[in-house]
Amino acid sequence: MVLCPRRRCCAQMRAAGAAPADSTEAADQAAAERIVARSGTSFYWGMRALPPAKRQAMFAVYAFCREVDDIADDPGTMPSKLGRLDDWRADIERVYDGKAPEGAVARALRTPAAQFGLRKEDFLAVIAGMEMDAADRLRIRDMDELNLYCDRVACAVGRLSVRIFGLPQPLGDELADSQGRALQLTNILRDLQDDAARDRLYLPCDRLRAHGIKETEPDAVLSNPALTAVCEDLAQRACAYFAAADRAAAQCDRKAVRPARMMMEVYRRTLQALMARGWRRWQEPVALSPAVKLWVALRYGLI
Repeated sequence: MVLCPRRRCCAQMRAAGAAPADSTEAADQAAAERIVARSGTSFYWGMRALPPAKRQAMFAVYAFCREVDDIADDPGTMPSKLGRLDDWRADIERVYDGKAPEGAVARALRTPAAQFGLRKEDFLAVIAGMEMDAADRLRIRDMDELNLYCDRVACAVGRLSVRIFGLPQPLGDELADSQGRALQLTNILRDLQDDAARDRLYLPCDRLRAHGIKETEPDAVLSNPALTAVCEDLAQRACAYFAAADRAAAQCDRKAVRPARMMMEVYRRTLQALMARGWRRWQEPVALSPAVKLWVALRYGLI
């Protein structure tokens, strides 16, 4: 920020009773941080440890993800949710067109988008993923559609994040791709029961059929003995993605990749706990203890 040329202008604005432009930007950044803090994410303090510009950028990106995800999970009607997601799509266009976005979080994205070269198509991909989630009844046709879903809701977020972390390309996007798929597959395997209650089934129909499951209703699928084989199939794919992400992360600057490693380790331990519990006991929730999350934050986020 260049202070001297603006000093007289800011003084005139204060004398006229108007707030300086950078105070509005600070208010938008604060709004984004409040959303992240309220979300209860275990990665909040990891983001807080980043340098100021990267911290503000990650808060804005995370707040964006939180806002559009909440729209998809809202109990409102499908047309209402799609309309609100379209409003977000319009605000993202304004971010890149140089026009003033309507929402505080969208306005908080303007500086990070320019400073870190964040790509508009990645934000739009996340919104498209939330449109898939917004459906009253969700089924995934095959592995190709599952890969598309993972790319939109997870890998795209990773592509935004690695640019903020300053990772070199194309290595950064390779990490984002592998890590995003590993994390999203872990989410799917962890949330079988919650998703079924929302009439969502992320286990691909082609993999269900491959293991002899003809039903597509969540309750019928989850009660089928062959569910174990389907879940093990996806768990092994997730393990392979974690291994690929490890290889990519090992080639990156250790300090720059700390936030990604911290997130990856939390999800890796969650997947390991799910596999140790077994897929026949899918009703039993799995969650890492606060002590384990703290240890991961210290070991991979700070040390």
